[in-house]
Amino acid sequence: MTIRFFPNDKGNPAGKLADAELHFSGGPLDGLKLVGFAVWERKGGGRNVTFPARSYTISGERRTFSLLRPINEVGAHDKLKDLILAAYKEFEAELAVAV
Repeated sequence: MTIRFFPNDKGNPAGKLADAELHFSGGPLDGLKLVGFAVWERKGGGRNVTFPARSYTISGERRTFSLLRPINEVGAHDKLKDLILAAYKEFEAELAVAV
């Protein structure tokens, strides 16, 4: 799996650093990508990753449906979030060298 980043050059919405995609190589997902991830700067410091989701409305109330959910282990998201944040840190370092 490879993680690709697309910087948020426009700065809109505020705090969004980049969009991210997971590109799969090998296995049954070979040649596919999963989109909808984003890396954000937290107001109090630090970074966060949001996962693909779709919003819907029931009785006028807006809700979201997470497209990537754990099967059993609730902390499964944390492993992927940490992997994406580590890859983004490397991506930033490469950008800094290129400038």
